[in-house]
Amino acid sequence: MDSPSDPTPDPQPETPREPILNLPGVLSAYVLLIAAIHLRVLLPDDWDGWIIDMFAFVPKRYDSTLMDGAFPGGTPAKIWTFVSYSLLHANLTHIGFNVLWLLPFGSALARRFGSLRFLLFLAVTAAAGALAHLVTHEHALAPMIGASASVSGTMAAAMRFAFVKGSFLSFSRGDADTAAKVPALSLARALRNPRVLSFLAVWFGVNIVFGVGDLTPGADGANVAWQAHIGGFIAGLILFPLFDPIPHVRDDAAPALRSDATDS
Repeated sequence: MDSPSDPTPDPQPETPREPILNLPGVLSAYVLLIAAIHLRVLLPDDWDGWIIDMFAFVPKRYDSTLMDGAFPGGTPAKIWTFVSYSLLHANLTHIGFNVLWLLPFGSALARRFGSLRFLLFLAVTAAAGALAHLVTHEHALAPMIGASASVSGTMAAAMRFAFVKGSFLSFSRGDADTAAKVPALSLARALRNPRVLSFLAVWFGVNIVFGVGDLTPGADGANVAWQAHIGGFIAGLILFPLFDPIPHVRDDAAPALRSDATDS
């Protein structure tokens, strides 16, 4: 008679490992688009200069005293350059610096908004940055390029939910998808949150110091359009609810349901 053998424990299923760089598809596509467009630097100088003239944001383009044809693209370029400038960069350092900040904040926002809303948000904050630059640099001839206004907008928008319990900058964060879907703070409550206020103070301080002192990496001695950064940031902070598909919890809800349940 066979003796019973010792039961062998069932092997435990392996927990799938999350990729180190698990980016939403729309963000990966956006970064690759910027990198592909930067291949323009391999073109002859005349062609590269034409691309800058056609797609960079130049305040002088909006001077009513200029004759038609002073800049390539004519009237349509006065519209598309409010966004197209953000896809052009001066060098790889300029791209790398923007992507470095876009990865954490842009990833959370892309997961929260979805692809279409995310791309529209980037366009709107780019336009807000261009408008701020136009107001503060009227008649300037120097072209402005770079995604910094859009990046600033994503950072500002992320502040509306980043510190909420379970989100990606909280002390008790969940997985990436869950962290991006927590209810957001209202603007009034966000501006009373100590961690949000600390972030705002540091962000504005760093941008003003680096911008006024021309210390931004990748600038290569060119003037830094820090006003555009601020324009994109303010737009992202204020316009966030227009893009946010996650239902907000009312401020007078029970404490367990409140959207401003931030970690202590």
